[in-house]
Amino acid sequence: MATYGMNDVKNGMKIIVDSYPCVITATEYVKPGKGQAFTRVKYRNIKSGRVVEMTMKATDSLEAADVLDTDMEYLYGDGEFWHFMDPTNHEQVSADASAMTDAVKWLKGNEMCMVTLWNGAPLVVTPPTYVELQIVETDPGVRGDTSGGGGKPAKLETGAVVRVPLFVQNGEVLKCDTRTGEYVSRVK
Repeated sequence: MATYGMNDVKNGMKIIVDSYPCVITATEYVKPGKGQAFTRVKYRNIKSGRVVEMTMKATDSLEAADVLDTDMEYLYGDGEFWHFMDPTNHEQVSADASAMTDAVKWLKGNEMCMVTLWNGAPLVVTPPTYVELQIVETDPGVRGDTSGGGGKPAKLETGAVVRVPLFVQNGEVLKCDTRTGEYVSRVK
């Protein structure tokens, strides 16, 4: 397996720490007035999301992770696994609930997702930034009922619930931001 020396370490590199894949989020080279220079590395565990900082001497090295980010098309979910296909070679992979996290509530079928593969198995599934979903249930907006901020909850076809303006009705298609879980606009 390839290794990185401390001079090679950069943000965004994928490494193995304690047999888990991680991504480097920040590096800082420190040369104190007295003593040996060192590098402060901040990394995030890809599976758990935990951020850790470590200090490394110039002679230390880090093991490269065999992690691959691939655009894949979401096909369907069978309750236990969610199935994705690589559009270039039609190879299919199945992700379990731990890899899906909250991406489940934004996917209905045929969306392109970023699937992070580690040793050929899905580690994390990232949904597209914006999705268009239909409202299946929301309260009718009553004119003048704006004392509470002017919003109401709406249940989407995938089961996700977002806050929408009062003028939005049942059956309309919305554009939602999957990173924040917020309503963006109506789709014409």
